[in-house]
Amino acid sequence: MNRAERRPVTLASSARNGLVALAAIGAITAVAGVFVAPVRMWASWLLVAYYALGIGLAGLCFVAIHYVTGSTWSVAIRRVPEAMAGTLATSLVMIGILFLAYPQLYAWTTDTVLADGAGRVQAFKRFWLSRPFFLLRAALYSAIWLLCAAAIRTRSRRQDDDGDARWTRANVRLSAVFLVLFGVTLTLASFDWLMSLEHHWFSTIFGVYNFAGLFESGLAAMILVALWLERTGPLKGVMNQGHLHDLGKLLLAFGVFWAYIWFSQYMLIWYTDIPEETAYFIRRERSGWFPLAMLNIVLNGVIPFFMLLRRDAKRHRTTMAVAAGVVLLGRWVDVYLMIFPAVVGGAPTFGVWELGLTLGGIGGFGLVLARALGTAPAAPVADPDLFDSLQYEH
Repeated sequence: MNRAERRPVTLASSARNGLVALAAIGAITAVAGVFVAPVRMWASWLLVAYYALGIGLAGLCFVAIHYVTGSTWSVAIRRVPEAMAGTLATSLVMIGILFLAYPQLYAWTTDTVLADGAGRVQAFKRFWLSRPFFLLRAALYSAIWLLCAAAIRTRSRRQDDDGDARWTRANVRLSAVFLVLFGVTLTLASFDWLMSLEHHWFSTIFGVYNFAGLFESGLAAMILVALWLERTGPLKGVMNQGHLHDLGKLLLAFGVFWAYIWFSQYMLIWYTDIPEETAYFIRRERSGWFPLAMLNIVLNGVIPFFMLLRRDAKRHRTTMAVAAGVVLLGRWVDVYLMIFPAVVGGAPTFGVWELGLTLGGIGGFGLVLARALGTAPAAPVADPDLFDSLQYEH
């Protein structure tokens, strides 16, 4: 197959040096923050780690969905979400470091927080948020995601060597199992790692809300990486406007889905008016948090909707890149709003700790992603469905 790029992706030395510099800024900021502003530093650490984890999980989920549904249009660009899934280990290690080094970021880790009160709900919270059980669950979620990602990516690469369709069939079966496990583990992980920051608050739709934001930002990252690979060569002549158009439709759809879930959560909590539930939104509607809450809706829902509504916009590379960038910024605001009002309180804070850790996250994630892209050809050259994908037009 002479149109698919067979060589692995390599990063230009200037780009690599820039990412290394950003990662170094993040590392220096983290070390200084441990001693100067530990709460803000570790809150930013969680923000960066959870944000990056979402992109990795979105990549793995995208690959699994397309295996299960038998979709062939995405085969040509499949190595991009596969590489995104290859970043999971780094994100999970970062989250593990937080849990072990600074557990007091979660107020429930203190002995007195859950000791007061009676009733079955409080008793269950004491059981569920016991530290050993919390860490055991985190290890279980991580193991499931890492093992599934490694197995799917390994089989995809083995197919590069022999072109055997049995690797596709094996990945179809594994993907079906993963998607079931993913729905459960992501929901519980979002409860554990984000919702428990405000342990008195609860929302049964919180897991779906996290999935919507996670997958939307993952699609945005996929679009930017694919466009970069097309411009620099590895996917030139491989990705076409049909692929870009379908990615744009998915980004538009999940922007609408995210907005729908956001409204569903807010409306139901506002309507029932239960103090334990409304406290979450009341805090985010006061002081300086309210403009950020509105910005969150605009970046994740409103702008992508109007930018990508027209057919030609979804086939225009610059428009798609801008829309993807807006969504990635919106996801940062979304995760920020899930963490900082609970941990920092008062008014929003954005300074050297948040900026330094975010820049470090961009640099570190970029290096890990580039390394994952470099472990295999830029396109699955021996996949039986690659030819159909290369001919795909919409």
